[in-house]
Amino acid sequence: MLSPELQKKALILVIVSAVGITALLAMPVFEHWLQTIFLPPFGWEFENGWQLTSESARRNMMGASYVGLIEHFFRLLKVILAMALVIVIVRFIAHLVFGRRSEGQREISSLLRTVLSVSIYVVAFVIIFQAQYPSVNLGSIFAGSAIFGIVVGLALQDTLGNLFAGIALQADQPLQIGDVVNISNRGTGVVEAVSWRGVRIRTFQNKLLLISNAVLGKEHIEVAPRGNLNARTVNFNTLYANSPAKTALVAREAVRLAENVSPKMRPVVRIRNLGDSGIEWEVKYWLEDYAKYSDSDALVRQRLWYAFQREKIEFAYPTRTIHVENKPQELAFDEHVNVVTERLGKVDIFAPLSDEETERLAQLSELRVFAPGEPIVRMGQEGNSMFVIMRGTVDVQISHEGITKSINKLRENDFFGEMSLLTGQPRTATVVAIDETEVLRITKDSIRPIFEANPDLVNSISEMVEERRELLRVLADQAEQSDDSKQKGVIRSIRKFFGLK
Repeated sequence: MLSPELQKKALILVIVSAVGITALLAMPVFEHWLQTIFLPPFGWEFENGWQLTSESARRNMMGASYVGLIEHFFRLLKVILAMALVIVIVRFIAHLVFGRRSEGQREISSLLRTVLSVSIYVVAFVIIFQAQYPSVNLGSIFAGSAIFGIVVGLALQDTLGNLFAGIALQADQPLQIGDVVNISNRGTGVVEAVSWRGVRIRTFQNKLLLISNAVLGKEHIEVAPRGNLNARTVNFNTLYANSPAKTALVAREAVRLAENVSPKMRPVVRIRNLGDSGIEWEVKYWLEDYAKYSDSDALVRQRLWYAFQREKIEFAYPTRTIHVENKPQELAFDEHVNVVTERLGKVDIFAPLSDEETERLAQLSELRVFAPGEPIVRMGQEGNSMFVIMRGTVDVQISHEGITKSINKLRENDFFGEMSLLTGQPRTATVVAIDETEVLRITKDSIRPIFEANPDLVNSISEMVEERRELLRVLADQAEQSDDSKQKGVIRSIRKFFGLK
């Protein structure tokens, strides 16, 4: 459906074209009527168009002048009518090509449209004029005006430089009204207007920055297009004591809910560097309105501060730490042992241990923290330790014929690696931390004194170990054995590995 404005221009085109074409077609007929019917009774007889016969020219010496005027009148009238048709058609086509653009694009393309239209008008005029006056040499006229053109060009070289730079700039269209631009050593702001002379920019200090096209073509320009999701980054530092996984989660959530941050793109939080004073972070986010980036950056920093205060995450600042080696505080160690002892008491495999044995095992164990996605043990590795999950979640994986398969997920108070601890066998599975995971590592040297003091524990623990062993049995070609032989095999392996009788 054509718009009302386009319908109006189409109607004007049809009317002017009809009138102009009709007039151009009727003019030869009218000229013929004048030459053969109307003027001969007055003593003017013609041959070869408007050429008077020799007899008529001899009888009427002034007639040749009048006839020349009439002939030039009709020729000029044809030129005017033909140019009117060209102008109407070019203006209609220009409206079709440029008229349906947005306000910013229409402003940017106005100069290009004018230059193209004028060029077409000049070419059309030369063709039409030469058709009516073939004897007139327009080349000599243009050559005669070359010196005048050189003088004018030298006087207007800056203006012409802006003109042609503006044409090149608008043909490429790197700038549009509403874009945020940063010009080196000149300023940053929002484009308000683009003309054949230059660009007008409203800086963020509410000042106008006017730059000519000739100068603009030589500058390095950073453009943030209007309507595009343009990214910003904010940096901050945190202490090494803070959990990186927790910090990334809290920062991402704080930035995601800030105003003007686009929900279409998920904020990216990543470690930029491990600095001298703390972990250096970078958070990247995308803005819906880039012209408000200063306010958005300030809001993001504010949201990060409040979020970190709530979650007890501390910002790092330049410090110098002096480490003084002291004996561990007995109270802190006792608290650690009590917490670990309580956790070990909830693990099924250590249920046969007495309270004293569990506490002793806790004293000889160590805590370790693993990052999300980091392997804790790998399938096929030699090992003589097991792990109890204090917090977090892990994924148990096995590999068969080059294909990795997840067979189980373990959580707080679950354990793994007991076969390597008790029998010294290679790891039968790979265990990967899903999120930040803290585990208690129990080694062969930690549990050996307990087995030596209480050999009967081997029988109790072997039953639980065999149940766990069946969950990881993935090779179908292993020989089938009875339950009694399996249990006896585990007991023998444990006694042999720990050197028990």
